[in-house]
Amino acid sequence: MTDRVNIKRTSITFDCLGCKLNQAETELFARQATEAGYKMVSPTDKADIYVLNTCTVTHLADRKSRHLLRLAHHRNPGARLIAIGCYAERSSEELARIDGVNLVLGNKQKPFLFQRLRESGAPDYPPDTRADYPADGYRTRAFIKVQDGCRNFCTYCIVPLVRGQGKSVPARRVIAEIRQRVAGGTKEVVLTGTEIGTYRSDGVNLKGLLERILAETGVTRLRLSSLQSWEISSDFIARWQDQRMCPHFHLSLQSGSDAVLSRMKRRYTTRDYRAAVSLIRKMVPEAAVTTDIIVGFPGETKEEFQESHDFCRRMAFARIHPFPYSLRPGTEAARMPGQIDAKIKKQRSEQMLTLTKESAQKFQQQFLSQTMPVLWEKQDKGVWSGLTANYIKVYIRSDEDLTNRIIPVKLVKVWKDGVGGGENS
Repeated sequence: MTDRVNIKRTSITFDCLGCKLNQAETELFARQATEAGYKMVSPTDKADIYVLNTCTVTHLADRKSRHLLRLAHHRNPGARLIAIGCYAERSSEELARIDGVNLVLGNKQKPFLFQRLRESGAPDYPPDTRADYPADGYRTRAFIKVQDGCRNFCTYCIVPLVRGQGKSVPARRVIAEIRQRVAGGTKEVVLTGTEIGTYRSDGVNLKGLLERILAETGVTRLRLSSLQSWEISSDFIARWQDQRMCPHFHLSLQSGSDAVLSRMKRRYTTRDYRAAVSLIRKMVPEAAVTTDIIVGFPGETKEEFQESHDFCRRMAFARIHPFPYSLRPGTEAARMPGQIDAKIKKQRSEQMLTLTKESAQKFQQQFLSQTMPVLWEKQDKGVWSGLTANYIKVYIRSDEDLTNRIIPVKLVKVWKDGVGGGENS
């Protein structure tokens, strides 16, 4: 048998920007790297190989991708830098010009990452040295990719151009991966994809996939990353009668103005959206409904922005993710007249951020004095943080190691970006 101790392992790290789908892909790459015999290190360490899963949904995401690659090169000029993902798919030439970048793989090529590494001279470790090197940091909550691509072609969005128009992971593979994660200690699984509501594989839709996961795995908590409002129905929401389903629904709104929604080519009106939220709250009263909002979309008037702001206030979201419109080359909105000045977009973003804080606190206040189970994840200077099933961030001081434990805690006060907890029940 090969002596594991005498093998000097190539260190590798994976960094990630963007959506939960990117996080799921990055987790999978990390697991594959450890199984292949690489030594996993933190993105802030001097790794022999630095892999960045890029995002290109906004120009700021592009900028962050370039910054992280340059930072990795500065940290270790001898490292092999690899850019993969959406920005790499959209503009491989831009990334290839950055100092230190050795390899650029778009979404179509990134599944062949380890093959390309071997072809470029990275070591191929003997099979008997590869086992029992688990990837750290992915045990508490696991992001599982079940679907990729989008066929909606909203006018602002570059995703269909860089990820394609939709494909689903076979249900048997999803089940197998969840079983593996649960066996490794994972308490919560988050199903991710660009548009998971369109999931279809071998006659199984998303509702069927949820039923199979609940019946065939021992997962403690199951959460969905996002849905579209038109995918909400009473039959679908009935799955949340199972206590393992996290009462958290992320429904992207993008605008609370019907005129702007029309220019975005979204497939609903504010009336449709309100009906979906009302159904969720009727059937799952404790549910958190979170959303995304774009401000400063081309042609957005002061009145349309106010409509959107007021609609968000009435919806009483548990959390809002506002961001200014970012022109993406190749999209229909990039060619629209009435592009909004950056200063106005910043002002509107600040107004939406103020509302975001108010809405989050009002949602959290509903649960003060209640005792709720919390999955504890991180500790910083004696303060632990974790999430309730309905996505409230909870903080508590404890000298115990709470990592990956679900412990009921009384919610006592709004604190920081979440709630401070009291004594365990």
